[in-house]
This record gives sequence, C-alpha cells and structure tokens, in this order.
Amino acid sequence: MKLIVGLGNPGKEYQNTRHNIGFMTLDHFANTDNWKSKFSSLYTETIVNGEKILLIKPQTYMNLSGNALIEFVNFYKINLEDILVIHDDLDLPVGTYRLKINSSAGGHNGIKSIIERLGNNNFARLKIGISNNKDIDTKDYVLGKFTKEELEIFEKLYPTFDDIIVSFITKGLDATMNKYNRKN
Repeated sequence: MKLIVGLGNPGKEYQNTRHNIGFMTLDHFANTDNWKSKFSSLYTETIVNGEKILLIKPQTYMNLSGNALIEFVNFYKINLEDILVIHDDLDLPVGTYRLKINSSAGGHNGIKSIIERLGNNNFARLKIGISNNKDIDTKDYVLGKFTKEELEIFEKLYPTFDDIIVSFITKGLDATMNKYNRKN
C-alpha cells in the first residue's frame, strides 16, 4: 500500500492559493469527487498496478499536517518508503519541481509537522515550485492566489505530476528521481 499526501489548507478561501498546490495536484491525479472523511483528512482510494493507493488531503491546516498523516501511517502500518508528500516550494520557480528524500523542512511548516510526527525525514517529496516574492510577507505570499498565467503553467504540468505519482507507485523513488529530476 502506498500513501500519497497532498498538502494544503481546507476551505474555499484557500482554493487556488500557492500553499494548496499539493491539494490541486492530488485532485488532478484522483480525478474524482468521491472524497471521504477519516483521521482529519479527506481521502480516496485507487488501485494502480494491482496495489491499493490511499490519497489524502489533511484537513488540519498546513501547520498540523503531520497529525493527520501519522493517523494513516499507524492505522494502515505504512512504511516510510511508501509515502509521497506533494507540497509547494518557495525556492523553486513556478514551472519547476524536484523529487527529494531525507531533506530538512526548509522552513515549510507542513513538512516540519510531518517530520516531527514521523520522527524522521526519510520520506519522498514532490516539491512544486511556487517562486517567491521578497516584497510580500511570506505568509501572505503563500496564502495568495495563483495568477491566471501560473494556473495555465500548472495545467500543463499536471499530466507530468500524474506520471511522477504513477512512477513512484510502480517503479519506486530512485527510478522516478532518475527520470524526473532532470533539468525541468
């Protein structure tokens, strides 16, 4: 079983905000409105190559994402190598992404919460670039809405993100990193 986690904040006021690119990516991949509620998350299940996949969107707000994730990990006995967390990254330009493992939270409070609750940073991450604007307070920037142009960039990238998720599930992290961590 694999656990694919999209990070974001719940509620209409946070839709299409930079911090919610994890939710947006997971919504595209899941392609369903059939989300159920469990462990302070919205979740749905799918099968990829005969393997059960849990897709979750923690509803705890970003800073407490680890509280929701640890419930799924403990209940389903999920190994760290079977977790992929999808989240925004201020240090990457819009239109770029990077797969990582064993890295610090880098100031991302959702990742910090997950590392604290897991007691480990040994899980895969798909970091999606949202750029940064040093003229705007970081909190206001990440909670700000994407521009129309940025949303168009992501619409073109969602099929690649879908492919990355499937590759992680079917081929593992190393093969996925080798294929997708090229200059993008």
